[in-house]
Amino acid sequence: MYTAQGKIDQEALLEQYLPIVRRQALALQVKLPASVELDDLIQAGMVGLLDCLNRYDSGQGAAFTTYASQRIRGAMIDELRSRDWVPRSVRRHARSIDEAIRRLEQSFGRAPDEREIADDMGLSLEDYQQLLGDANGGQLLPFEELVSDGGEPSSGDKGPPSPFAALIDGEQRQQLIEAIEALPEREKLLLGLYYQEELNLKEIGAVLGVSESRVCQLHSQAVSRLRTRMT
Repeated sequence: MYTAQGKIDQEALLEQYLPIVRRQALALQVKLPASVELDDLIQAGMVGLLDCLNRYDSGQGAAFTTYASQRIRGAMIDELRSRDWVPRSVRRHARSIDEAIRRLEQSFGRAPDEREIADDMGLSLEDYQQLLGDANGGQLLPFEELVSDGGEPSSGDKGPPSPFAALIDGEQRQQLIEAIEALPEREKLLLGLYYQEELNLKEIGAVLGVSESRVCQLHSQAVSRLRTRMT
């Protein structure tokens, strides 16, 4: 959308892309602690959108919508990083789950099921599943960094990545693809519904025949499996 002088009409684009900012904020909020306010995510996304308006170059070939979506999401994640919003206990629980999965995969040569992981951690199945639910929010940023196409753009990024960085990104994406293929079918389906089809937790629960809280647990477990294979 341009003015008569051929320049981007910033006010019109801000209004046009506000629904995208809100949608991305809602998609992130469902995976975050209740203390993270939706309005704060939207505000960070608007900062990212303004940044794109100033930096977008149509000559680079990327459509503005694609570029803006990446910048909006990247700005929200930058805001979350700056707050260090994940409690230490959540980080500790997530590491414990990762370590148990890694041990069992090395021992069994396959993906362990929930009861096997719970037994390895000395927990009942119910306690383990509660731990998964608690750790789910803490898994967001590592997974977002893994699945992003070349990494989430940071508001401070300048210019294209170096050839070496691009090579590393390509290798990492291939490694992630292989890690996803190794997931149990239900967890693989869940990630596809969430990150590709963009269904919400309630919709995914209806597809899988489980509750929203169970979707969170399975998501947390799937991300732990991916992290053990990616590190």
